[in-house]
Amino acid sequence: MECAVVGTGYVGLVTGACLAELGHSVICVDRDSSKIEDLSKAHVPIYEAELENLVRANLKSGRLSFTTDIREAVRESLFVFITVDTPSDDSGGADLTHLDEVSREIARSIDSYRVVVNKSTVPVGTTRRVERLIKECMEEYHEFDVVSNPEFLREGTSVSDFMNPSRIVIGSDSQKAIMLMTELYREIDAPLLVTDPVSAEMIKYASNSFLATKVSYINAIANICEVVGADVREVALGMGYDPRIGFEFLKPGPGFGGSCFPKDCRALIKISKDHGYHFKLLEGVLDVNEEQHKRIVDKVVKAVGDLEGKRIGVLGLAFKANTDDVRESPAVKITRMMAERGAIIKAYDPKAMENATAELEGAGVSFASDAYEVAEGSSILVFLAGWDEFKWLDFSRIKKTMASPVVVDARNCLDPQVLRKLGFVYEGVGR
Repeated sequence: MECAVVGTGYVGLVTGACLAELGHSVICVDRDSSKIEDLSKAHVPIYEAELENLVRANLKSGRLSFTTDIREAVRESLFVFITVDTPSDDSGGADLTHLDEVSREIARSIDSYRVVVNKSTVPVGTTRRVERLIKECMEEYHEFDVVSNPEFLREGTSVSDFMNPSRIVIGSDSQKAIMLMTELYREIDAPLLVTDPVSAEMIKYASNSFLATKVSYINAIANICEVVGADVREVALGMGYDPRIGFEFLKPGPGFGGSCFPKDCRALIKISKDHGYHFKLLEGVLDVNEEQHKRIVDKVVKAVGDLEGKRIGVLGLAFKANTDDVRESPAVKITRMMAERGAIIKAYDPKAMENATAELEGAGVSFASDAYEVAEGSSILVFLAGWDEFKWLDFSRIKKTMASPVVVDARNCLDPQVLRKLGFVYEGVGR
């Protein structure tokens, strides 16, 4: 089946490459000509496991192509996926500027029946908004349907998540569109939930907000564990065996970040407010998340004293391991907070250095080529993303080069007993 994917960010590029891998013919569209030129050569601008291999293989097969011409892509496709960014606006709601622009461009390109598939995370009611915009902007009326098909991709495992999803959600009132969407995903073995568009849009926000709630909840529990002398790892293990709770997202740390959880929580709070409901619980989730950043900084201060002039090594800048994404990264926020207190910071991340350098421009942070360079002369090492390579560092070597052997492990990714035997002062979260 022929598909156009408008937008080549995380969601769009993964969606396009995976649809091609399923055997469909896919044209990915972006207005950035240099990006399209790079993608056409299989140069993927983001770090995502297996994605570059998938792009290269499907370019070679001819099932995947890239263009800046949205009109050509729409006219050659039955399905048109919208995968553009919907960042937070000043009120906390979703900024739909890009989505509106793309909807108008699609309208001017439709020359026969199309299924317009919204995969961008959008407020409740956006499916109807897109329908209205397309009708208003059509040069000549042609039949079309708009479907809500939210994505549930985790950065770092998004290719696997697309090909092996926990569920596929299709929100539409059109039986024709539903049948076509079902056929599109026929090769994927997963539960398929067909619902109305509003419910489909709500499922996305409700899911991400609930997962964010679990993160803030276990961080709050970790903070209590520190006060009463409990070990949050054992507490989380005991909770996770309850099938009503499960083990996922019960790992304490410096807080959640990325392109989804913070933005989607704010958007759902705004949606609720606009409809007369004060979502106090979700506001609390965001408050706990912001508080967690400060608590990590407090741990550093407790370990080394006033930060003015202190040499601090930071390991991990992405919002989590296995991605180069630094959007809303707690690691970046914590690093900036320490720099603002006068700390002299040297930082390293295995994949996010370029993005982090741009994000921390002007903050007075310097960057190293590896973890060992970060450790040299540092009074403390702060681990802010749980990359596997950090777990296997030669800590005997690191201790010899540090000004003082102190570690704050904000991801609980290290073994405190091993470090303490080596002579390190170790501080984790909730341990």
